[in-house]
Amino acid sequence: MKKIKANIIEAFKNKRINVFFIFLFVSFVILMFTKLSKQYTNTIPFSVEKLNIPQENVILNDSTQINITLKTHGFRWLSYYWTQPKITIDFSEDVFKKESVFVWNKSKAYLNNTQFDKDVEILNISPDPITFRYGVNMVKKVPVKFQTDINFAPGFNMTGEITANPDSVTVVGPDILVSKINSVETESLVFNDLRTNIAKIATLKLPDNISDLKFSASHVELKAQIEKFTEGTLKIPFTVINAPINAKLKYFPKFVSVSYYVSLANFKAIKAKDFKVVCDFNKTNQEQSFLIPELVQTPELVQHAKISQQRIEFIITK
Repeated sequence: MKKIKANIIEAFKNKRINVFFIFLFVSFVILMFTKLSKQYTNTIPFSVEKLNIPQENVILNDSTQINITLKTHGFRWLSYYWTQPKITIDFSEDVFKKESVFVWNKSKAYLNNTQFDKDVEILNISPDPITFRYGVNMVKKVPVKFQTDINFAPGFNMTGEITANPDSVTVVGPDILVSKINSVETESLVFNDLRTNIAKIATLKLPDNISDLKFSASHVELKAQIEKFTEGTLKIPFTVINAPINAKLKYFPKFVSVSYYVSLANFKAIKAKDFKVVCDFNKTNQEQSFLIPELVQTPELVQHAKISQQRIEFIITK
């Protein structure tokens, strides 16, 4: 390696090689100037800088680029390739309203004279005329809908409901877009073998045309309390409603068994008086000798409450 390095240094000290590289560099520079001095024709995308847009309107971003065919020298083309070229459109002077769009239909000569120098010739503009869809600004508050798939570990369940913070978002944008948004969903979240509280940041699934809209939030926090659950059973007295006025009913049994799930923390708080069971006599027929018990009231702390007996036998005594 030392020998190769020494040979390279010796070569650069050679005056003939130095003169060769100088001539090579000068030739390259002359060639580049010759090429860049020539006229070329090409089509290039231009972005649009929009000025003085009326305050009550918002321009939709589906028409922010136009294609312009130009004829100019290579130096100008080089500057276009280095930075994104743009044209300026003044909405207070250069456009007019037509139905649901602003229209810019200036001639190529007008654009050439106002925004390009004499070394540039505009050959074509596409699209022509240029149209800009617009809408009236609208503010709307919509609820957050979360998508979750929760699989609890054996013996565990959720106390209350899963909540989102914030539970709604504010959308600002063109009325034709905002009016179509009635809710915003979160990404789908899956929880397996769950036995601890949920505290998860979820990303909102915002619309594809997000550049035209502003949302007050892009993420929400999902929360839920998870506890150990157990099964409880209580004997609950029931009430017969809508019985015949002049008839006396005798029925058996006098109580029904109600089973339910409740968290261990709230197990002792559940009492028989928190439940209400009724048998509606109007729901029987002449050939039927039994009543059907219905659970019409349960405490908020319990889940999956159900009555064990499906029939209450009865007889009518005069």
